[in-house]
Amino acid sequence: MVAAVAVENISKRYHTVDGEISALENVSLEVSEGEFVGIVGPSGCGKSTLLSIIAGLIKPSSGQVYVFGEKVTGVNPRIGYMLQRDSLFEWRTIYKNVILGLEIQNQVTPERIRHVEYLLEKYGLINFRNHHPSQLSGGMRQRAALIRTLAVNPDILLLDEAFSALDYQTRLAVNDDIYKIIKKEGKTAIMVTHDISEAISMSERLYVMSKRPGTIKMVIDVKFDMENRTPLSSREAPEFRKYFNMVWKELDVHV
Repeated sequence: MVAAVAVENISKRYHTVDGEISALENVSLEVSEGEFVGIVGPSGCGKSTLLSIIAGLIKPSSGQVYVFGEKVTGVNPRIGYMLQRDSLFEWRTIYKNVILGLEIQNQVTPERIRHVEYLLEKYGLINFRNHHPSQLSGGMRQRAALIRTLAVNPDILLLDEAFSALDYQTRLAVNDDIYKIIKKEGKTAIMVTHDISEAISMSERLYVMSKRPGTIKMVIDVKFDMENRTPLSSREAPEFRKYFNMVWKELDVHV
């Protein structure tokens, strides 16, 4: 079976006035269709750079990325990207924010609009469609941002510290919300985060990166002995502490 995402020996070097900086070095990873994969590592290790390369936003210095077997040469419509901030426009209603991607791609069709209405209804925002972002809670805004991403029907979602702007309690609830939505919609997800607990609770496989230049230090298959796993229930599982200690010991923050 062809992997949803295959990263093969990716390296990225930047040229500055002070010389060459190596951000990534020979990074390889694979993500299966429908899988939720997490990437953790110390600050500055190139996690977000790796996501941008997968998305086709920047080119690697060497190596290749394949999405469903096709080489990434630029921005790929099969990939949706969620950043740290929800980036909702205050002058647009929630509905207008959600269909923004469709407008940009000139895909505002009756079928697509029906899909948007379905997503708003299913995930609790239909009664807030005419509200503006400032009228919504942080968690609701994040759901709106995800629905905006899902509206263009990507196969793969890239989450770059997508919950870091939320307070701790809201973040826990949104982790559960977003995880359930991604699973219900059958999407493949790659999440970058500094939060070890968040990475373990949401991921089915976890890549631990070294300090810069970023390399893959460890790959962990995250398995919990439970049915209908959620991020919140995963945090309460006895295996959780074991995974946390494994990741913590490998992170280069102690050096």
